[in-house]
Amino acid sequence: MSDLLSVFLHLLLLCKLVAPVTFRHHRYDDLVRTLYKVQNECPSVTRVYSIGRSVEGRHLYVLEFSDHPGIHEPLEPEVKYVANMHGNEALGRELMLQLSEFLCEEFRNRNQRIVRLIQDTRIHILPSMNPDGYEVAAAQGPNKLGYLVGRNNANGVDLNRNFPDLNTYIYYNEKSGGPNHHLPLPDNWKSQVGDEICKQSSIDPSMKHTLTKCLMLVVIVLAKVYSYAHGWMYQGWNCGDYFPDGIVNGASWYSLSKGMQDFNYLRTNCFDITLELSCNKFPPQEELQREWLGNREALIQFLEEVHQGIKGMVLDENYNNLANAVISVSGINHDVTSGDQGDYFRLLLPGTYTVTAKAPGFDPQTETVTVGPAEPTLVNFYLKRSIPQVSSVGRAPSRSHGVGAKVQPQAARKKEMEMRQLQRGPA
Repeated sequence: MSDLLSVFLHLLLLCKLVAPVTFRHHRYDDLVRTLYKVQNECPSVTRVYSIGRSVEGRHLYVLEFSDHPGIHEPLEPEVKYVANMHGNEALGRELMLQLSEFLCEEFRNRNQRIVRLIQDTRIHILPSMNPDGYEVAAAQGPNKLGYLVGRNNANGVDLNRNFPDLNTYIYYNEKSGGPNHHLPLPDNWKSQVGDEICKQSSIDPSMKHTLTKCLMLVVIVLAKVYSYAHGWMYQGWNCGDYFPDGIVNGASWYSLSKGMQDFNYLRTNCFDITLELSCNKFPPQEELQREWLGNREALIQFLEEVHQGIKGMVLDENYNNLANAVISVSGINHDVTSGDQGDYFRLLLPGTYTVTAKAPGFDPQTETVTVGPAEPTLVNFYLKRSIPQVSSVGRAPSRSHGVGAKVQPQAARKKEMEMRQLQRGPA
């Protein structure tokens, strides 16, 4: 009997060893080990980097997927996932670790869909934006999870209420004709997260005061892509409420000031949506596998949506790259800019658009563009340097010589004046 019990215990231990180790909650050290494990398994297409430290000194690690990690390739769009902004909302954190392992494993298995995604896209995954808050929430244990414990960072700050409020700027600019993008940071603002978090490069429906109807449709389509690819989100019934198609306009749900999505939209070329994934902020470990299976396809499809609309290069007449050129679409009150290498990306729904590129010192160029439902339309701009207008300041007014009269060269006029002076003799 004892031998049988020994064998049973041995088999039980073996089952534990081969069970999926990632369907559990990861404390900070486990999270870091998982990220570096993925990098070690897929070294040619991954990179781990830090965008700064939390209040308590924990690195905010990002896992990048690309066929050239660490390098922006012209005409290759970049997309990011940011999770665990509120430390007690843990599901997104675990889904990002699952996604990281899945992308690596499927790339190694030569899954052509995943291979193409990694080759054509630069993907940044930040599993935890608030590791300090997470540790506070996780330390409570499974039976003592307070609803708000661990939500804020170690300074007691709600990170999604701490980004610069650029709404005042955009309100003023809408009336005065100022820029509708890349608004400046307030002088007195200090980030509560990593120094580089605001430089990472997606729109919040709560920005309805600046979104034209056309742009709102882009946001709605992006949200529906995720909802309908999800296992059950599209059905609409969530957490005791009903949301048609599984989505909601943030402005009609509740008001939010100083959120990350508004900031990204007004400060950068980013278009964001917020994903509310669970009624349980810190779900039990036994629910994690079900949640992963429900979100897996949606997470992949949403990444693929970055390949929509138009993209291209902005060059001068000598084919030099033009950085920070402004790309505007007629009828949409939000522009984007070209990057350091002259490339730009603009999410647009299928249709026909009038698109203009302009840069200081160059004549603008306008093109009529038809966008299809599949691959992005390539639209390059070749801007010619503006011809400077000759100033007339300091010149004598011109004189009319009558029809057919000729304006004499300066030397000839001087010679004629000298001859007349000689004929008149001394004064």
